[in-house]
Amino acid sequence: MAIRLIVTINAKPGKGSDLAKAYPARCAQIMKEPGCVHFEAFQSVVNPDKIVLLEHWSDQAALEVHAKLQRPQLLPELRGGPGEVERYEYNRTR
Repeated sequence: MAIRLIVTINAKPGKGSDLAKAYPARCAQIMKEPGCVHFEAFQSVVNPDKIVLLEHWSDQAALEVHAKLQRPQLLPELRGGPGEVERYEYNRTR
């Protein structure tokens, strides 16, 4: 079954734009992984220090392979504390 992740990342105050600029290259790299259907970053309009990653993986096995790659955290010096991960089974509703 397909899996969706919604990952919220909080930047340090005033650093959201700097952090957001680093994500297009990371997203393009991850989109090449087997089983990655979608991987995109968004910066909040209301709170520019909040970045949200929307991930779509073909199945649990693909997500597990991705998790094992253990890339270094992107610009940890710009992050403002722990993020949050929400996980959903992807059932298309339209």
